[in-house]
Amino acid sequence: QYSASELILVEDEMTDTEDNEEEDLGVMDDQRSVILHLISQLKLGMDLTRVVLPTFILEKRSLLEMYANFMAHPDLFLSIAAGATPEERIICFVEYYLTAFHEGRKGAVAKKPYNPIIGETFHCSWDVPRDKVKAFRTNSASTVSKDPTKEFGQDQSTCYKLRFVAEQVSHHPPISCFYCECKEKKMCVNAHVWTKSKFMGMSIGVSMVGEGVLYLMEHEEEYVFTLPSAYARSILTIPWVELGGKVNISCARTGYSATVTFHTKPFYGGKVHRYRNYSEVKHNPTNTIVCKAQGEWNGTLEFTYSNGETKVIDTNKLPVIKKKIRPIAKQGPLESRHLWQHVTNSLKEGNIDAATEHKHCLEERQRAEERQRVALTTPWKPKYFAKEGDGWLYLNPLWKTH
Repeated sequence: QYSASELILVEDEMTDTEDNEEEDLGVMDDQRSVILHLISQLKLGMDLTRVVLPTFILEKRSLLEMYANFMAHPDLFLSIAAGATPEERIICFVEYYLTAFHEGRKGAVAKKPYNPIIGETFHCSWDVPRDKVKAFRTNSASTVSKDPTKEFGQDQSTCYKLRFVAEQVSHHPPISCFYCECKEKKMCVNAHVWTKSKFMGMSIGVSMVGEGVLYLMEHEEEYVFTLPSAYARSILTIPWVELGGKVNISCARTGYSATVTFHTKPFYGGKVHRYRNYSEVKHNPTNTIVCKAQGEWNGTLEFTYSNGETKVIDTNKLPVIKKKIRPIAKQGPLESRHLWQHVTNSLKEGNIDAATEHKHCLEERQRAEERQRVALTTPWKPKYFAKEGDGWLYLNPLWKTH
């Protein structure tokens, strides 16, 4: 166990070189028979939380790290606070939100990140060039799509620092928390997510129960938001992912809210990998719609504002700012990449048996520690988050220190 004051040295962090592309182009025949055998034992609607899935369908990273990819466009995230009016700020939030999912789902093949074990943590940060963080103006829409091959200059003095920490706070139910802050912009986000997986025949549905809150300290605004469900389709051939369901974003103080509806592909017809989503931003006291957006979360999004202006964002052309992370040698034993390194290396080498063995050892250790806690009636105490009501809060959030 580490103390909560364990120092994460930012100067040890280096630009991440891992790419999260998954190159497998479908399921091999021997793997298909394993999946068929697994499916034969499942019932429709069955909860998959305790079902051990075959290792070859695993993505080479933990779910905690996947949540960090919601921040792949930190310049858009930090721009929310730069909005001059409540209306501009919520529209900026919706723009950021709609572009936050595609980077976490690189490549067409759907794979499953590792289930974090209790106590697992993940830390990273981003250096965001100050000149990329702009106040919201619809007429600057043409500058949104840039050449993604051009890397941002990383001169620290001209950058904002955005820091991220995630922790697995519960095993049953599986609850992950993450917290992200930028001190200079006086903004932070705190979220807790409980993933529930369900077997649906030829697909698997994962609902993300829970919510997040974005705090903008300078404006004394809190934006509460929920997350969509994810579906892995065609699990016997080339699995792919789509998002579905309706999510809400609301700010009680300003009276603005937004709904985002992720439409799943119709069963017959319709284009695969082309998901329509539709959202509208509303000022509730006056019942006015101030912005509408439609398009694809992993393609092109078109925003229409109440003044008639429009703006197009192509998510594939947005520049990605790479996260910075400490090398494994400088990570604690419960940090995601350190914890899963043997599973990841075995998967990279294509040694599925070794990966399965390493994964089994981690899970067995978690079960043994759980039995010990039950025997001693000592509940698990997370390191960075504390339970508060139905949710979880970061222990030292920005709004407490300001």
